[in-house]
Amino acid sequence: MKRSFGRLSLLAAIPALLLLTGGPARGTDIACTIADPTGTPLNIRDAPNGRVVMTLSNGTRVKRAGERNLGGKRWSLVANEAGALGWAFSAYLDCVSVNRDLQKSAPMRPRPTSN
Repeated sequence: MKRSFGRLSLLAAIPALLLLTGGPARGTDIACTIADPTGTPLNIRDAPNGRVVMTLSNGTRVKRAGERNLGGKRWSLVANEAGALGWAFSAYLDCVSVNRDLQKSAPMRPRPTSN
């Protein structure tokens, strides 16, 4: 099931989401692009490693509103252009910081072929 939040809901949801997920996130105002090396839509979750609330296709632009570690893995709180908000595995995001430095979360590796 896909959910969509309005722009006003986005602002209201951030404090509640941060409270539910364990506190403030780091890494605000970073532009990112979904870059899942599997080629499948990326799961967006209600909490780091939580329930899937929507998926976003490769190439979708998002804004990273925060970041946190869970079990040694980085998760990013992201919002898409429609204002929907959720957590994505940071390794599958290509991000550009305010000073335009590329912040590749993880190297893209092509999937092995079955040849």
